[in-house]
Amino acid sequence: MPGKTEKELVVALDIGTSKIVAIVGELQDDGELEVIGFGSHPSRGLKKGVVNNIEATVNSIQ
Repeated sequence: MPGKTEKELVVALDIGTSKIVAIVGELQDDGELEVIGFGSHPSRGLKKGVVNNIEATVNSIQ
């Protein structure tokens, strides 16, 4: 589409024992990273930082 530009996005995902946190940033022309979204959700399927139920962990991320 004319006039549309592609955005360069950076996504980070922190999968912890108690919660999963995601953050999305857009790389600006001057090299700065602007945070455009974030969220967190309780995690399941992990104990002491180790995955012990992969299905529960995947469902927590989705």
